[in-house]
Amino acid sequence: MNATDFRIDRIDEETLSTLGQYTFPQILSRQAERLGSDKIAIREKAYGIWQAYDWRDYLRYTKFVALGLISLGLKRGENVGLILDNHPEWLFSELGAQSLGAVTVPLFTSAVAKEQALGLKRFHAAYVFAQDQEQVDKVLSCRDDLPHVRGLIYVDPTGMRTYRDDPWLISFAQLLELGEELDKEQPELFFKELWEGKPNDVALMLMTSGTTGEPKLVMLSHENFTEMARKWLETAPIGIGDNWISITPTAWIVDQMWGVGITLSGGMAMNFPETFETAVEDFREIGPTVIVTSSRFWEDLASKIRVKIADAGLIKRALYNMSQKIGGAVVDLESQKKPVPTKLKILSRLATRIVSRPLMDRVGCLGFRGAYTGGHPISPDVIRFFRANGLNLKQCYGLTEAGGIFQVQPDDEVKPETVGTALPRTEIKITEDQEVLVASKSNFVGYYENPEDTAEMLKDGWFYTGDAGYFDDDGHLLIIGRKQDIMRTKEGEAFSPDFIETRLKFSPYITEAVIWGEGQDYLTAFINIDFGNVGNWAEERKIPYTTYTDLSQQPAVEEMIRGEVREVNTQLPKPMQLVKIILLYKLLDADDEELTRTFKVRRKFVFDQYQDLINAMYSDKTELDIKGKVRYRDGHVGTIETTVRIVDV
Repeated sequence: MNATDFRIDRIDEETLSTLGQYTFPQILSRQAERLGSDKIAIREKAYGIWQAYDWRDYLRYTKFVALGLISLGLKRGENVGLILDNHPEWLFSELGAQSLGAVTVPLFTSAVAKEQALGLKRFHAAYVFAQDQEQVDKVLSCRDDLPHVRGLIYVDPTGMRTYRDDPWLISFAQLLELGEELDKEQPELFFKELWEGKPNDVALMLMTSGTTGEPKLVMLSHENFTEMARKWLETAPIGIGDNWISITPTAWIVDQMWGVGITLSGGMAMNFPETFETAVEDFREIGPTVIVTSSRFWEDLASKIRVKIADAGLIKRALYNMSQKIGGAVVDLESQKKPVPTKLKILSRLATRIVSRPLMDRVGCLGFRGAYTGGHPISPDVIRFFRANGLNLKQCYGLTEAGGIFQVQPDDEVKPETVGTALPRTEIKITEDQEVLVASKSNFVGYYENPEDTAEMLKDGWFYTGDAGYFDDDGHLLIIGRKQDIMRTKEGEAFSPDFIETRLKFSPYITEAVIWGEGQDYLTAFINIDFGNVGNWAEERKIPYTTYTDLSQQPAVEEMIRGEVREVNTQLPKPMQLVKIILLYKLLDADDEELTRTFKVRRKFVFDQYQDLINAMYSDKTELDIKGKVRYRDGHVGTIETTVRIVDV
């Protein structure tokens, strides 16, 4: 469907054009005046019940947080760490600190204590907000290394009774009380501080993914974000009162760009599901307007659907397969800009009514006007799969340094293999060595305390993305992969690991793949099986197993994965086809530093970690005895001993 199929209460162009004159907290103040108690600003589901905050509530809680921080001693220009989950307190804390001219730095709640301590030390956090006892304990365990942190504010008081005597700790509720008291004493103080903010002030800092080394801290101004918000509000099928649901980590650019920037600027409602596990059910209740999330989310959802269909009865499977065939034919014709025959249109409508709509409703995606995937390349097969099922899923492209997603497929020109065209006021160009450059007001201010890398990556207004790409004949951008990750075989054949990996991950039985072959005679891969889907497959065939390691080394599983890889090989040119694979004995894990916190593979680290296994695939060995390490969430390091087989494809 197109945006014109809906009645959208859009923000007027005059208001949009003035966004860049304000900071985010100032925009919140204006929205509270404009929308008041008439529109819902935030919803949170707790104990099965949705609790709502209007725009005046949103501003009131933000004000009390800001004044509470003044009472504690926070100064303009200081940095505040946020170790928070997707709850309203995240918004109140972030905007409250920014109201005083402080810079907020969200960190991943999934990070281990050492990672969080290193992050807090890097930006000299003055105060830290922590979600619950688990996050408080992580910070407390590194307290001696954080002399600059003057206080720790915890949101969830569960289990915190024994911590009350520690003057370093204060609850979020106590912070609000301090703010309310100061507001009674000095009712003009908050707005005085609020309107001292300038659009070009740094609003927050976000860490890069760190796939190639230590993550950098990206400084983004209010203006960077308001400009990105304006671009999306001008072009996306969204308007005042529409719904956004927050399911990506608060430390990722997506929920900062949308959950703070676009929803706040556009007068949309921000919705927080009860848990990530209940998100699909919550989708159905709220009916979000759009969703932007990672490729892994869509890959996992496609896998679950395909596995469920495989388990369905004969008639349901036949109807589904017919619907997929019809929908796929329509998608292919539309992407090639060819007319869809009348007979096929009629069949498509029937298939949509009988199969696609009930299926999308079942997985909570029926109400989306638009669905977007970004953060990592995704297989065109995944895009085609969902579009054939009636979901308007589009691939897009962006980076933290560029203020978020700036390249999107237009509704009437969706080509599954591209990332579409640039949003308004965004310039893209390709260098001679195929590097993608972007110029826009949304480009970041610089890297925190890192002028050398800033000067290298940001030149004359152009951000050097480090990604390789090219334009097709229709002006759509195709991303090949990270420029430094482009590899060549011994014969000089160039290949992109991402290109092959995304196609492998379309299989419902493969959750991660890492391609090797630089300077070698042929290509190989590590494969992580999907424990849930492969486990169900094994149980149906009465194949006994105990752990992930045990399941991954079952001969029947190896044979099944071999078949999946062979199927992908048929879609690849000869030099890019895989010759050998290894089913890894453990899942690649962010806690083991093998993945980033946004689930991107840290290729160099994995190469160094598993050098013996890689070498074995380029020898005449058929198996290898290994003794591997695994790090648990509590920091404990265990060992795994097993024999890994090298599978010829």
